[in-house]
Amino acid sequence: MPERKVIRRALVSVYDKTGLAELGEFLQEHGIEILSTGSTAKTLTAAGIRVTEVVEYTGFPEMMGGRVKTLHPRIHAGILADQKNPLHLDQIAEHNIATFDLVVVNLYPFAQTIASGATFEESIEQIDIGGPAMLRGAAKNHGSVAVLCQVSQYDLLKTSIRLGGFTQQDRQDLALAVFRTTAEYDLSIATWLGSQGFASHLESPEWFGQIWHRKNTLRYGENPHQGAAVYTNAGIPTGLVGAVQLHGKEMSFNNYTDADAAWRAAHDHSEPCVAIIKHANPCGIAISHNISSAHKKAHDCDPVSAFGGVVAANREVDLVMAQTLSEIFTEVIVAPSFSPQALELLMKKSAIRLLTCQTSTTSPLELRPVSGGILIQQSDLVDAAGDDSKTWTQVAGDLVSEEVLEDLTFAWRSVRAVKSNAILLAKGGASIGVGMGQVNRVDSSRLAVTRAGDRAKGSVAASDAFFPFADGLQILIDAGVSALVQPGGSKRDDEVIQAAKEAGIAMFFTGTRHFSHA
Repeated sequence: MPERKVIRRALVSVYDKTGLAELGEFLQEHGIEILSTGSTAKTLTAAGIRVTEVVEYTGFPEMMGGRVKTLHPRIHAGILADQKNPLHLDQIAEHNIATFDLVVVNLYPFAQTIASGATFEESIEQIDIGGPAMLRGAAKNHGSVAVLCQVSQYDLLKTSIRLGGFTQQDRQDLALAVFRTTAEYDLSIATWLGSQGFASHLESPEWFGQIWHRKNTLRYGENPHQGAAVYTNAGIPTGLVGAVQLHGKEMSFNNYTDADAAWRAAHDHSEPCVAIIKHANPCGIAISHNISSAHKKAHDCDPVSAFGGVVAANREVDLVMAQTLSEIFTEVIVAPSFSPQALELLMKKSAIRLLTCQTSTTSPLELRPVSGGILIQQSDLVDAAGDDSKTWTQVAGDLVSEEVLEDLTFAWRSVRAVKSNAILLAKGGASIGVGMGQVNRVDSSRLAVTRAGDRAKGSVAASDAFFPFADGLQILIDAGVSALVQPGGSKRDDEVIQAAKEAGIAMFFTGTRHFSHA
């Protein structure tokens, strides 16, 4: 049996008073002396718990509205004394200082304060000083002291005391929790303070940090020999990671990547929209007057590739859409909600994963590991400058109808979701042919028109980046594309414009590109 260290004396100073009275009563029942501060002491005393206040023990009053109360040698020496070191014990005895066996501290709610929209001054006051100092001291000295920093650890405390005290492994685990907690606390302060104008002139942060908490371990990564897990930023599940799974097998690594791409693509449009993704690329995106119609149009783009795909809808999945989906092998469906009838029908398919997700926000920064470091960039979002057709420049062709302009706008908003080089053909608010992931724009153009077939005639096209030569454009022209939208900016724009003019097709420059390597 592992050796357990008996708890005789505790320091308790908490902001979150949840379970405090019950904890104090438990400590008192087990003959543990309690020292406490300010409002914590008042709460314990009101519950009938015997408490020695820190100001009484130190002989020094709280100052500056509580900014200074535990920052005293009698407190920190009692926390930091190695109880197996005779020199330490002699020194604290000389100064009439008693050791602590247990420290229970939780911190001012800084993250919650800034999230609430508090003023700068209010936020500054919620930066805890004494709390982290006591926690870190106790964690450093975990060979002698057990330290608790979360209300959720109270049950462990009670169990351990009933068994005779904390083991060395218990104390080490608790110390690790402290250093993780204070690291996250300090990081939130540094990140917030850095956003308050001191570094706002920088295009990218000089210093960048995030805390990730594991939500689930996955069966494997992209391939069975790769381990994988899914994490949440700061432990707060949002976006797709925060989705609620209603039915089906556990999500896989590839399910997450495809569902994220589909969810983001569907929310690039304000109209009812469905995006079908396979291997992180669209095999169909469409908008319509209702979600079932949008799904049918998206599926018709490439039914072969849609087999085994991931489907995202930006509206509730209704029974009509569910009836169609029930006849197609689909890995994941993610939507804001499912009608009761749709859910009942789809849950008859045991393997399909059904997720509800309420947020469509995309992180403002994208992180991409590279050998020896990490790349950080601002996320590419539609509605950037150049994504509004009113800002486009028409460089070839006659005036187009409102219907054609709407299709061009749809195609341009949809091509962002396609891996480069990206060409997307559209007609009637739906993609009809997609070329992606090629090493040149000619092959992407050829792939898009091949998939579209005869539907290419009279369609419109969007290219995520400029045409370096007219050859890719010529493939679209030969297939019958009637209008094109692209960023422009090539050294040979004149050549490309001339080809469009000679073919009699309309061409627009956006001045913005949506290039995506991965």
